[in-house]
Amino acid sequence: MRLQRVEPSGIPMPEMPAQPGAEEYPQVPAGPLPMVPEDQMGDSKLTEDLLTTWMRISEMKANDTEKRTRDMKRYQDSLNSMVLSEDNVKKVVKYRVSSMAIHPSESIIFVAAGDKSGQIGLWNVNSKSEEGAHVFIPHNYLVSCMHFSPFNPAHLLSLSNETLRCGDVTRAVFDEICRSEESLSSFDFLEDNASTAIVGHWDGDVAVVDRRTPGTSSELSADIGFKRTRTVHVHPVNKQYFIAAGSVDVCIYDVRYLKSNGNKPVSSLKGHTKSVASAYFSPVTGNRVVTVCADDKLRVYDTTSLSSTVSVLSTVRHNNNTGRWLTRFRAIWDPKQEDCFVVGSMARPRQIEVFQDTGKLLHSFYNLDCLGSVCSINVVHPSKNILVGGNSSGRLHVFKE
Repeated sequence: MRLQRVEPSGIPMPEMPAQPGAEEYPQVPAGPLPMVPEDQMGDSKLTEDLLTTWMRISEMKANDTEKRTRDMKRYQDSLNSMVLSEDNVKKVVKYRVSSMAIHPSESIIFVAAGDKSGQIGLWNVNSKSEEGAHVFIPHNYLVSCMHFSPFNPAHLLSLSNETLRCGDVTRAVFDEICRSEESLSSFDFLEDNASTAIVGHWDGDVAVVDRRTPGTSSELSADIGFKRTRTVHVHPVNKQYFIAAGSVDVCIYDVRYLKSNGNKPVSSLKGHTKSVASAYFSPVTGNRVVTVCADDKLRVYDTTSLSSTVSVLSTVRHNNNTGRWLTRFRAIWDPKQEDCFVVGSMARPRQIEVFQDTGKLLHSFYNLDCLGSVCSINVVHPSKNILVGGNSSGRLHVFKE
């Protein structure tokens, strides 16, 4: 009777009032947005402190330490030295973390997290005040990809379904770089100066975007024959090459020869039997690619020479069945260690795993008291021993020395 909306006495229940319209959730407008946190009622001085910190650490040039690969013993020692404490766990966004970026500063740990509702949380981990994190809403949909600009870390670029934005802290705005009718999935910079980017679309196409040209349309849209493109990533040395990962396809393309149709890959990375969640080049030479696939395997490919098919170097059995409530795993390389990558895990106790490109498990980060959830999205600091894991309730966990 309850299901039929009838009271036990036989009297029909009153009709439900009409649901309020979309005004409840105002849509984020197009164009530049002021960098004002969502809880505007809060203390604006604390927000100011956070943004000033971001600006200050972006002006300091990081020591250009040559990217080098340490020997395994030293690297494992550095992994063992990184621990998680209660102070370094914080709920930064409201919903499931879908992307993260870490500022390259060597003095302050400053992390950005995007969630499935379009929120971006900024957290100064060194700030001991209760208010160390603030939330902004520059997007309407899931924030699928974020990077601090390697050229100017006062810029935080974030991508959601319909728009690529640049949070510019020097002007305190979220500018709009590119807007699209088709859903956007991921992006990466094509040049060191971060002025151009390759952007993947959920429907399989890729586009080239130039931040210097006026307007918010892309320079070129190319059909690469994919059903969907989940991640795109540019080769660290030969910037003309980028890798795209989609339903079961993982291919490398040359951006110089992209045209609207009929694009042929330079190389194909075969062997995936189900959908691929991500594919990334190794950080120093690009001689390796790691992929995460729904067939419960992590695969490492040897991309030293880009022939038409690239061989598999190692395969790791790994439960990638995250289900519908968790963000899918993405295996990311440690930017300081050419041959090691980090990935979330379904294993208990909850942990974040580090593998060598040979497939050997090197280290598991866990803490029975402070980490009780799956960290699907992880990010590693480019020069310091810092790892941040994000979970599906918007909480970030920072492992550090």
